[in-house]
Amino acid sequence: MLLQQLTDSIAGLGIWQLTAGNVIMWVISFALMYLAIKKGVEPLLLVPISFGIFAANFPLTGLTGEGGLFYLFFHHGIETELIPPLIFLGLGAMTDFGPVLANPKTLILGAAAQLGVYAAFFTALLFGFTIEEAATIGIIGGADGPTTIYLSANLAPHLMGATSVAAYSYMALVPVIIPPVAKLLTTKKERAMVMTGMRTVSKAEKILFPILASLVIILLVPQAAPLMAMFMLGNLFMESGVVERLTNVSRNELMNIVTIFLGLGVGSTMSAENFLNPKTIYIFILGVVAFSFAAAGGILIAKLMNVFSKNKVNPLIGAAGVSAVPMAARVVHNIGSEANPQNYLLMHAMGPNVAGVIGTAVAAGAFIMAIK
Repeated sequence: MLLQQLTDSIAGLGIWQLTAGNVIMWVISFALMYLAIKKGVEPLLLVPISFGIFAANFPLTGLTGEGGLFYLFFHHGIETELIPPLIFLGLGAMTDFGPVLANPKTLILGAAAQLGVYAAFFTALLFGFTIEEAATIGIIGGADGPTTIYLSANLAPHLMGATSVAAYSYMALVPVIIPPVAKLLTTKKERAMVMTGMRTVSKAEKILFPILASLVIILLVPQAAPLMAMFMLGNLFMESGVVERLTNVSRNELMNIVTIFLGLGVGSTMSAENFLNPKTIYIFILGVVAFSFAAAGGILIAKLMNVFSKNKVNPLIGAAGVSAVPMAARVVHNIGSEANPQNYLLMHAMGPNVAGVIGTAVAAGAFIMAIK
């Protein structure tokens, strides 16, 4: 009897259930940890995501099964669509819409960058993905992790791990992806263009903007309401100047807590059976296509605007229409400074950069409204 119990105990050890797929996922997990810790690639998300992948691929733990700890993070935080809007609350409390209000044309550039979303969407359909999967892959072009996760939860939860890791990876690769696209589509003279100073935006304008933006966007695209309402509420907290405690909690303590749950929840979806398939490779390839087309779309529309406008814009700022805030704006500024050391594009680029956050959230809402 004792021998049988001992035999059963040994047979129940997780090591006997370990598969090659589990080991491969551990390698992927360690690679993401390396990028986050050693290279500083989106560490706030990639550290919990990578550890979530690591833990999710231990056999027999029950962590990701119904009722398991990581399942609870995923089900209650992500599947119920709670965490992404809370992330947007924090983002809103950190976002300055001043550059957009000073130059409203930048809203068009933020919208133009969504070309990458739709380019990847139609390409994914040609690759044989379902319409729900194609929409989820396309949104990677916005380089907005929370929006990607939100859309995945709505349309294709089984792709959440791959699409979210792709989105956050490409956010970190902005300095690698944008410069060649920008230099290909602009001349040195265009890159050296110095833009005129921006007007001062009043406090009243900054307070009214989140209210009016919510009114317009949510009426037109109701499915974008969870993200937009929380984004604009966070911004109103900051701009009102009367709820400093709420502002600080939104962009610090709350943001940090939900980031942990988000990372572990996303990582828990990346078990070997979910992740190790040809679709994952296609998703990462299409993510590059989406991101490149997004940067190109913003640049080309900026050049088109210059044909009809007296107040010219440096076409480079169109590349900042992807919503990787503020990294895309910094990269654009650096490219302009290389062409002309007197060129200061950072604040001008922040306009389309912030507008891109809105554009990607609207695109996600439009997909949900059209497909779900």
